Amino acid sequence: MPRPFLFHALAGSLILFATSAQAGPCSAEIDKAQAAVDARIDAIAGAGRSARESTAATLHHQPTPQTIAAAERRLHESEGATRALAALVRARKADAAGEAGGCEKALTEARSAIAR
Repeated sequence: MPRPFLFHALAGSLILFATSAQAGPCSAEIDKAQAAVDARIDAIAGAGRSARESTAATLHHQPTPQTIAAAERRLHESEGATRALAALVRARKADAAGEAGGCEKALTEARSAIAR
């Protein structure tokens, strides 16, 4: 099971969202936080344990982000990364709306989630 796929798929969706948004008051800080989250995700994926191959995997079905996320949750390894990615989505939305306070709050949550 390609463990880094989940995190790269989630990170890629955040990057896609970011490119469609206007730069706001904390865009540079969001970029720094995204790089930190990406690095933490790579470290988690590289050091994580593996799980048994699912029946769907043996049928040569391509895993979806949802099935990989479910597998990661069962291993209890992506909780902090998932919270960090969700916080980055909130930060980007606040940034696009020009809400510096909301953006900073979300960035603090993202940093806290990956520090654990």
